[in-house]
Amino acid sequence: MRLSDTLYLSIKTVSSYRTRSLLIVLAMALGVAAVVILTALGDGARRYVTNKFSSIGTNLIIVIPGRAETAGGFPGAVLGQTPRDLTLEDANALAHLPQVRRYAPLNIGVAELVAASRLREVTVLGSTAELLPVRHMELAQGRFLTRGTGHGAQILLGAKLAREFFPQGNVIGQRVRLGDRRFLVSGVLKFQGESMGFNTDEIVIIPIDYAQALFNTSSLFRILVEARSRNDIVFTKEAIFDILKQRHDGEEDITVITQDAVLATFDRILRALTLGVAGIAAISLAVAGILVMNVMLVAVSQRTSEIGLLKAIGAPSADIHHLFLVEALLLSLTGGVLGFILGQFGSLLIRLAFPLLPAWPPTWASLAGVTIAFVTGLLASLLPAERAARLNPVQALSAK
Repeated sequence: MRLSDTLYLSIKTVSSYRTRSLLIVLAMALGVAAVVILTALGDGARRYVTNKFSSIGTNLIIVIPGRAETAGGFPGAVLGQTPRDLTLEDANALAHLPQVRRYAPLNIGVAELVAASRLREVTVLGSTAELLPVRHMELAQGRFLTRGTGHGAQILLGAKLAREFFPQGNVIGQRVRLGDRRFLVSGVLKFQGESMGFNTDEIVIIPIDYAQALFNTSSLFRILVEARSRNDIVFTKEAIFDILKQRHDGEEDITVITQDAVLATFDRILRALTLGVAGIAAISLAVAGILVMNVMLVAVSQRTSEIGLLKAIGAPSADIHHLFLVEALLLSLTGGVLGFILGQFGSLLIRLAFPLLPAWPPTWASLAGVTIAFVTGLLASLLPAERAARLNPVQALSAK
C-alpha cells in the first residue's frame, strides 16, 4: 500500500468516527495546553522576581549586622544577645576600598508626615544622596542631598505622597513636619511602583544623621554597596568582610549578601517549580495516551471486518500496522498543535489579566508539549496496531 493510500484511509477513518476522534484530540490538546500555560506561569514568576531584583540595583552588595548561620538568624539571639551595631564610621570605611563604586548607609523607620493640613504615617528612609544611584531611583523634580551628611533638613517625597499632600503640584520648597522635626522638600521621586514588596511611591527620604536623630539610634539598618563591576563582586564581598572584621576587633559579626547569590537561589527554586508543574501537566498527556490506546483497541474490534477485507485483497500485516500508527499520529499531532494554540492563547490571557507578570511560554516547553503528545500517541498505538496486524483474515471476515 502506497503512503498516499495509507494517509487517505487514515484521514477517512478519523473523519468517520468524529466523536472518538474529537475526544482523543481534546485530551491531547488539554494536556499540551496545560504544559504550556503552567510553564508560562512558572517561568513568568522567575522572570518577575529576577527583574524586580535587578531593579533594586546593579552589582549590589548588602551588609547586615549580625552573623547569619546556616541554622538561620543570629546565633546569640537565644541568649538574649544582640549583634554589634553597624555605624556610619563602618560605612565610611568602605569608601576606601578600590572595588567599591559607591555606598549608601541606610536606616528605616515609620513616622507621621504632616503637611498642608494632611497627616499620614509613612515609611522613612535615612540615607545619603548615593542611595538614589545605588537603588536605581530617579528624581522627577528637584534635587537631593550633596555628598555626605549634615547638609540641612531636606526631604524627598515619593511620587504618590507628593501628589496626595500637594495636589496643586507646587511641591519643591514646601515645609513639612516629620515626627517632631521640620523639613524642606527638596525633591520628588519618579513613579516607580512596588519593588520586592516595597512601594517607593509612598516613602520619604531624609539625610542619615537626621534619621538617626529622629529614631534615636546611632546604628544602621543596612549598608548598601555597589561594586565597580560584576567581576568585582566576590572580591568586594571579601574586602568588606575583612575591613569590618578588623573594625569589630576580629569578630565575624556581620553578614554580607550579594545580589547575584539571592538571584541564583530564587532562580534555582523557581526553575525547579517550573519543571515540577510541567511534570504534573505532562501526566495529563500520559492519561491522554492511555485514552488513545483504549480507543484504538476498541477500534480494532469495531473494524475487524474492514481489516479482514484489506488482508483478503493482499494487504500485508505491515500495511495494517502502518494504518493504525498513522491514525494515532494524526490524532496526536492535531491535538498537540491545537494544545499549543490554546496554550499560547491562555498565556496571552494571563498577561492581559496580570500585566506585571511576563507569562511567556518557554520555547522548550511548547516544543516538549507537542513532542510528548506525538510520542505518547505513537507509543499508545503500538499495541492496537500490533493486534490489528495479527488478525487472521478469514476469522476477521467471518466476525460479526
